[in-house]
Formats: sequence, structure tokens, C-alpha cells
Amino acid sequence: MDRRRFLQWAAASGAVGARSSAAAPAAGTLIDDVSHLNPVRVAGETRPRSTEDVRGALRAWRGRVCVGGGRYSMGGQIAAPGALHLDMRAMNQVVWFEPKRRAIRVQAGMTWRDVQEVIDPHDLSVKIMQSFSSFTVGGSVSVNCHGRYVGRGPLVNAVQAVQLVLAHGEVLELSRTRDAELFAAVFGGYGGLGVITEVELDLDVNAPMERLVQDVSLEDYPAFLQHRVLADSRALLHNADLRPPGFHAPRAITWVATDKPLTRPERLVPRNLNYGLERNAIWAATELPGGRLLRERFFDRQLLDQPAVVWRNHEASLDVAALEPRTRALSTYLLQEYFIPVPGFLSFARRMADILRQHRVNALNVSIRHSPPDRVSLLKWAPTEVLSFVLYYKQRNSEHASLESRFWTRKLIDAALAGGGRYYLPYRPDATRQQFHQAYPEARAFAALKARVDPAGRLSNQLWDRFLPQI
Repeated sequence: MDRRRFLQWAAASGAVGARSSAAAPAAGTLIDDVSHLNPVRVAGETRPRSTEDVRGALRAWRGRVCVGGGRYSMGGQIAAPGALHLDMRAMNQVVWFEPKRRAIRVQAGMTWRDVQEVIDPHDLSVKIMQSFSSFTVGGSVSVNCHGRYVGRGPLVNAVQAVQLVLAHGEVLELSRTRDAELFAAVFGGYGGLGVITEVELDLDVNAPMERLVQDVSLEDYPAFLQHRVLADSRALLHNADLRPPGFHAPRAITWVATDKPLTRPERLVPRNLNYGLERNAIWAATELPGGRLLRERFFDRQLLDQPAVVWRNHEASLDVAALEPRTRALSTYLLQEYFIPVPGFLSFARRMADILRQHRVNALNVSIRHSPPDRVSLLKWAPTEVLSFVLYYKQRNSEHASLESRFWTRKLIDAALAGGGRYYLPYRPDATRQQFHQAYPEARAFAALKARVDPAGRLSNQLWDRFLPQI
């Protein structure tokens, strides 16, 4: 009966793609993420174009519902078996834009690159986002993303309001002063409380930036960050790269505001570029004998030797396609991230390097970023000032490789927890339940709030199926 009622609504509204309306619940539709390691068979898939479409889908379908955007989370966060999947990418319109107020409201399926094309002609830039522009705004809210923005912290710090549709179809406007408890829980809530349909963003000024690159010792990096980056009012973006096999020599990359002439005139990275050279370089670095030395000599040296002055929006419009392998048939590229209080930086960095070497992890890079304490969100990954370690690695597609990675991942999580840190939830859910509860003790409050706004537990995915039931 649920299926029949949903299809009746779908036929009337036109909101469901042919795959969903043609497939029986038993056959369903396969939903997967960018890793290609987490295929989930859902009952059907719908692609809403408006908040009313979302409401209609939730009211017509009485089973479980899951939500997806760009599908860059890597551990089943976008799907649940037998659920109705809401593909939000057709909700990609601007609701309103006020350049003088430096504010914009967009539908949740809009990508950051879409936003940049609207605001760049007005010399405005996104205030906080990931390092790449391919992600959807709603998905970024649901993971409470961050980037390289100096002193900015998580995305919640740049959002004024969120529109949320609850499981029974009620539409809520959330802000720091209106339903503040729910507003705080939506960031990093991974679609467990409702469907994000619109987001109101603060914007910043677009400006030319100069890239400064410096190699720093591991021991000196926290002081370097404090005195040379955070204390520099010109600093806009910053990260430091730790490279294999030693992971002991941070290469600090800071973009500072400048009035120097541009070395690249483009305001945004062109769409649909051919990233064959970058993909070949990644393949060589991970597969060929001496590949890492090749990377150091030819690609990393360019970073040091070639000056760069670009628009802020140009650096912010990087395409994640540059990191996509030529094929994921045999292996895949994955991310993990750990948030460590600043005093524990050195001990965690050394322990991480030991674990990666001991288990021969095919790591391409570890990128270090900084975040001030998160004072707003509930499931916060930065309860104190933290340094994050973003691990980018390659593994085979076999079950054996996944089991091996789970083993060393739990060691990394233990190392982070031992230093008072946390791990990030958008990636493979390899943590034990005990590790999850230790990292996110606020999950009990999140579960209580979910029981209030979604008592039937309709909004779900594999992340919450794994970790919330025991609460």
C-alpha cells in the first residue's frame, strides 16, 4: 500500500525518475557513493525540485527515507536498505541573493561551484566550504564541513538559517534564535533529523591571493601556525602537507591577501577540464617503484618554484575530478580525518606515522588544517581548538583490503581518542560502537532529539543504523 500510494503521488507530481517508478520494491535501485564500496539497494529514488516535492514524497511514502547530495560521503551515509532515496541534486536554484548584504539563500542541492558562478561577478566569495567546489551545500551542512579558511572553523559559522522538512512533512525555519536546538543538531546530523531543503549563507569578499610555501619541522609546526599564520591578518587559506613515507616534514602552504599582479587571470577554474596529467601522477605515485620520488621531483617542486597569485574564487573552485582515478575497477581512493587538540599534535602525528608505516598503508598525503572551537553545533568535531589530519589513501576493492583497513583505522581512532581528539563521520564507519560513543558523547542528546522529531525513525542511513540503536 505504501508503494502504491507513493507511485500515485509520483505520477501526479512528476518528481520521480523512471528508474524509481518502474522498479518494484524487491528489485529496487542501487545507490552508491564515490568510493564504489557501499552499494545499497533502496526501494526507489526520487529527485525533488522544490520543498513541496520533498513534502509530497515524505507524505506519500510511509517507509524509511534517506537523503543524498553529491554522494561524496564514503560509508553508507546516503542510503538505507529498502528506503526511499531523495536525490537532492535537482534542487539547485538560488532562492534569493543580496550582494550588498553579502548573503545568499540557495536550495540544498546546489553545488558550491554553482554558488560561485552566481556571486563571483559581484566580487564575493563563499565564506567557508571544502577545498573543492563539487559538493552540494545541503550535504556540506549535514556533515558540518570545513576547509582551509584561517580562523573560520566549521560551516555552521557561516550559515544564518536552514529550512528543514521533518519526516511527517512539516517545514521548519531554523536559526540560532529560532529552534536553536534543532539548528545546532542539523549540522553534522547526516540527514537523521529531517531533509535540508534551503540554506542561507554569509559571504565574503573575493580578493587576489599569493601562495607562500615553506617547509617546517614537525616539532616547530604548532608554533609556526600560531605566529606565522593565525597571527597574520593577511592569511586567508592554510594547510600543511605530510608526505609518505616519513610523514615528519610539514610543507606549509598559506594563501595571503595581496595587491601583486595575478599570475593566472581566470576568476574560476574552468569546468570540465581534462585532468589526465593529475590522474597519471596519482597513479604513478601509488603504483610505480620510485613513484613518490617522481612526485617529489616534478610535481611538488612546482609548488615551491612557481609563484602563484590568483583570485580567491579560483582556488576555491577546484574540481574534485582532479583527484578521481582513471578507474575504480581494482582499487579506490578514500579519506579519513582526525581532530586533535593542539597540545596533542606531535604525539598523534608520530603515532599516526607509525601505524601507517606498520600496516603499509598506501597513503598519498596527510593534510593538516586548523579549527577554533565549535560553539554552536551539537555533534561537534571541534569541542576545543584542534588540528585536523586529513588522510588520503588508496586501497584495493576486495573485502580482505577493507578488513585490513578497518583494523588499522581503529588503531588511528584509538590514538586520536587517547589524545582527547575525535574522528570525522563522513567516511567509512569502521569505528566500534564504543569508539563512536567515546568520540561523540553528545550522540545521546542527538538520539533524544531525533526521538522527538522523528519518533518512527524514518530518516535513516547506514551510519545511524549502526550507531544509534544502542542509544
